Amino acid sequence: MEYIGAGTLLAWVWLLLGQGFFWRTDVRLPDRRDPARWPSVAVVVPARDEAGVLPASLPSLLGQKYPGRAEVFLIDDGSTDGTGALARELAAERGGLPLTVASPGEPEPGWTGKLWAVRHGMALARERYAPEYLLLTDADIAHEPDSLRELVAAARSAELDLVSQMARLRVETGWERLIVPAFVYFFGQLYPFRRVNRPRSRTAAAAGGCVLLRRAAAERAGVPESIRHAVIDDVTLARAVQRSGGRIWLGLADRVVSVRPYPRLAQLWRMVARSAYAQLRHRPSLLLGTVAGLALVYLAPPVTLLAGVALGEAPAAVLGGAAWAVMCGTYLPMLRHYRQPLWTAPLLPFTALLYLLMTVDSAVQHYRGRGAAWKGRTYGAP
Repeated sequence: MEYIGAGTLLAWVWLLLGQGFFWRTDVRLPDRRDPARWPSVAVVVPARDEAGVLPASLPSLLGQKYPGRAEVFLIDDGSTDGTGALARELAAERGGLPLTVASPGEPEPGWTGKLWAVRHGMALARERYAPEYLLLTDADIAHEPDSLRELVAAARSAELDLVSQMARLRVETGWERLIVPAFVYFFGQLYPFRRVNRPRSRTAAAAGGCVLLRRAAAERAGVPESIRHAVIDDVTLARAVQRSGGRIWLGLADRVVSVRPYPRLAQLWRMVARSAYAQLRHRPSLLLGTVAGLALVYLAPPVTLLAGVALGEAPAAVLGGAAWAVMCGTYLPMLRHYRQPLWTAPLLPFTALLYLLMTVDSAVQHYRGRGAAWKGRTYGAP
């Protein structure tokens, strides 16, 4: 137990100091100034059966206060709930930026539905006025009126090819409060924002809900054709842009929010499980390593502490308790960011156990032929 306690404490000291300060939540849009000329932008919104969230999200895009030319292209990806018709009604009622609603039909083999829709939206925009930038945003993401202006100003000022913000996710139900802040925390641990944002960094990531992309950079990277199979399309997009010589940036957002509810555990479970095994590149060896790593880093500290106390092994209890304390300390900034009670930090090992089980379930569903299932479509390994 002492060896396990010492190992997990060393792991947390390294995570605290050596993993790009992933636990800090102060990475916001870089310093920016208004450009002399505002470039044209096309807002591309892939949507499949999104009638439930469009009234809260689409008007925020149509109402953008942007000084340059901007249009919204909502691409209806085979919806059966009237998504396209509702979008047209909202545009007629609210006005604002011009809206084009189109449907590309079923995706060709080798394409995910979202990227097939993005391809169609980019092509429509290019035919109409060849925008300099593309704002790729999900149908459940609501933007403050100055969101587009701030994104473009940041991209211009810092000479960035891709600017992405991790939208503030909804945390209203008990399960959302338990799982959602940890989702962003784990994402930041995998892809430390500061490391992503360094010039010539080898770490690349983006948050798919809000991505401003220079069209020239997309063409240089062959996007979206080069990533057409990607289930985790945001991270794959960032890698493609980075590898083609583009500069990328990723941070947290305060004024870009997700309006999609996940009131029940089953819904959150599906959200994570549908892509977790794809994140591990469908490799059993990476799955085993991830399970072992999660167990050592997140489960061992409380287990070592409690077992040490129960068996009278004071050194093991102290080491396990110290590791658990460091873990909780790294989680506090994310809880503050989501305005959650700080006393819930010690629950992180339980949340990590849920994520471990979701990851295992993702692999099981993959081998059963139901992996990466989303709204009636299932995507296997590319």
